[in-house]
Amino acid sequence: MSLLLAISIFIISTIIIIFAGTTLTKYADQLANKTGIGQAFVGAVFLGGVTSIAGIITSVSSAYNNHPELAISNAIGGIAAQTIFLSIADISYRKINLEHASASLANLMQGVLLIGLLTLVILGIVSPNFTVFNIHPISYIIIIVYLVGSRMIAVAKEKPMWNPKITVSTVEDKPDKEAIEDINLKNLIIKFVLLSVLVGGSGYAIAMSGITISNETDLGEGFVGSLMTAVATSLPELIVTLAAVRQKALALAVGNVIGGNSFDVLFVAFSDIAYQDGSILHNIQTDQSFIIALTMLMVSVLVMGLLHRQRKGIANIGWESTLILALYIIGNIFLYFFFS
Repeated sequence: MSLLLAISIFIISTIIIIFAGTTLTKYADQLANKTGIGQAFVGAVFLGGVTSIAGIITSVSSAYNNHPELAISNAIGGIAAQTIFLSIADISYRKINLEHASASLANLMQGVLLIGLLTLVILGIVSPNFTVFNIHPISYIIIIVYLVGSRMIAVAKEKPMWNPKITVSTVEDKPDKEAIEDINLKNLIIKFVLLSVLVGGSGYAIAMSGITISNETDLGEGFVGSLMTAVATSLPELIVTLAAVRQKALALAVGNVIGGNSFDVLFVAFSDIAYQDGSILHNIQTDQSFIIALTMLMVSVLVMGLLHRQRKGIANIGWESTLILALYIIGNIFLYFFFS
């Protein structure tokens, strides 16, 4: 497509996601309350999966078309970009530090799961060049660990062995029974699915138009994937997260980002399956390894922030949000000057 058409599609798709994503968040909150499975789990599994559709398509199609660097950079770069979205959401929530108000066992477990999944990717990169059906064994393990970890988080929601301290600033994930009595679960699910398709389709349009826009520049695939297409395909997560904060569904907002990031690590496994020339993990370059390490550092800071639960910090946001923003900016500057 032409550059003008790509820019037009990008803008129109963004507008659709703003409106559809806001409504989708409302339905997700109602779904969490109606079913009783909680905002954090719905945000992590349902919203996280729905808003990741565009990223999956971008990474898998790039891998299939023999662009492993772009596929991995898009996958891991998306996780880094979405972690930044929590910092932006923290800035938008002026009452108190978002990580303090959204204390949740499920979100802490999601953060630890995410670090573990990224560690598996690193292990796959440095392990011997061995495949099973042309796929690295680590890719199978990533999928299994994600499924088992998600199951553990769901069980912990029902029978928690640890709970965060509730303060006057904590926004607890408690359903409003009166507000959900008249909600029809079947109709709610249908609306959720339809809006999910709309958001996913718009996200895909953003991804495709974003690639066209990026092709007009003379940047490396690693930089383009980690910053441009990753941010473009992650835009639904930003809109949904900000909408959730505005609706005071704070556990849903944090769960959407952290759980969605755990789901995004599956992009690596799916890309390995789609890649036709051996294991994609053994085609990862130094700049992709740098992005993975940077992302793990950012997620570690986030988990520490969720545990520390500072009430207020610099510019009324938590120290973890400030540090995550700094790490992301410095990391991408380093990536541009030394790897592009």
